[in-house]
Amino acid sequence: MVRTILIVGGGYAGFYTAWKLEKKLRRGEARVIVVDPRPYMTYQPFLPEVVAGSVEARHAAVSLRRHLKKTELIAGRVTRIDHAHKTVTVHPAVGDSYPLEYDIIVVTAGAVARTLAIPGVTEHAIGMKHVEEAVAIRDRLLTAFDQAAGLPPGPLRRKLLTVTFVGGGFSGVEGFGELLALAKALVRRYPELSRDELSFHLVEARGRILPEVTDKPGEWVVRSLEKRGGHVHLNAQLLSAIDGHVVLSTGEEFDSELIVWTVGNAANPMVHNHTDLPIDQRGLLMVRPDLRVGTDEAPVADAWGAGDDAAVPDLSAGQPGAATVPNAQHAVRQGKLLAKNLIATLRGSEPKPYLHHSLGVVATLGLGRGIFQFHRLVIKGFPAWLMHRGYHVLAVPTWERKFRVFAVWATAVPFGRDIVSLASVQQPREAFLAGAGPYVPAPAQRAGAVEASVLAGDAPRP
Repeated sequence: MVRTILIVGGGYAGFYTAWKLEKKLRRGEARVIVVDPRPYMTYQPFLPEVVAGSVEARHAAVSLRRHLKKTELIAGRVTRIDHAHKTVTVHPAVGDSYPLEYDIIVVTAGAVARTLAIPGVTEHAIGMKHVEEAVAIRDRLLTAFDQAAGLPPGPLRRKLLTVTFVGGGFSGVEGFGELLALAKALVRRYPELSRDELSFHLVEARGRILPEVTDKPGEWVVRSLEKRGGHVHLNAQLLSAIDGHVVLSTGEEFDSELIVWTVGNAANPMVHNHTDLPIDQRGLLMVRPDLRVGTDEAPVADAWGAGDDAAVPDLSAGQPGAATVPNAQHAVRQGKLLAKNLIATLRGSEPKPYLHHSLGVVATLGLGRGIFQFHRLVIKGFPAWLMHRGYHVLAVPTWERKFRVFAVWATAVPFGRDIVSLASVQQPREAFLAGAGPYVPAPAQRAGAVEASVLAGDAPRP
């Protein structure tokens, strides 16, 4: 009998698990199903460059249907896992929820943005976990420039040219640096505006940014951003953002047209609240070193997990209880190993533990600027930026995506960035409705048309 392998989530870990299963499964050995609401896997390290216009939005999205040719894809969400009965509840994009049975489950649902109950954030902030959000951030900045250029100097113009990032991790710092570089380049196209009018704020609750790097490189990044005109607020918390008016715990206040929320990840609500699989105190899936769900003493049969929704033991840390950090580097490698281990168990072999030593950390800080650290080796500036681009163009899955991204970078050298805003795509019917206007039929013409239809026998009499 052909066994059904159900993969919950098509992000890094889920995509790579399915991709490798397709290559390694024998004909008729298993049926693979992936359930995800999006038809693509987002390559998140490219989102800061999507924000800056250095990478096309579609090139940061890897189509599931194009690259998972032997996998059954379901557009929807898994809202509950009942592993005792090997059944999940699927809520499709269209239609009613329904049960779906499986033999083996792989939980790679990922994490969600961590939000806090801060007044105004829900109404005015935007995240940066998905391609749509990155595109919206860029379009809002471009639209703000167009609007500000038509205004005299004053509070409204200052608000339009003020940007606030909340969260000083990799996502926040890279997005901040890239958007600041874009804004500085844009000013040259707007003679009505000056660089001094730009106001970029990075708010971090801790006393440092980029916790993945050591203190001195982190301090260098702060100095670099401030030298370029950015304001880095350390040991500061956002207290309110009502109507775009930012209030910080340090007492500082200012109006900001664009607020980007990059505070970090939270446990996936489905994993945390709607499964009978074991979870830890943080709401993460409990996973063994070999990526099977459970503990060494109590493994759960036919259940696997990886990625940001799983507490995968970090064997390279050398201390008990340590878990791998939730980043793309681990999720990709965990997905690949999970596929190998799953096939090994299907064929009666033993799975291998996940052990990965970090390759270092690299971040872009804007066009031509970056930082790389591997143990004590620290590289800054243009060489680190080149390393960032080189690593990620190699790491993005499929040769098709590599070529597309590289082509955009190559054409940007002689022609520069594209600065066209397509914010109107978020309301695609607005222009149509404005052109159509209210429909008011002419009474005489309407009555004559009805009478003619009745006499011809084409319509019933009123």
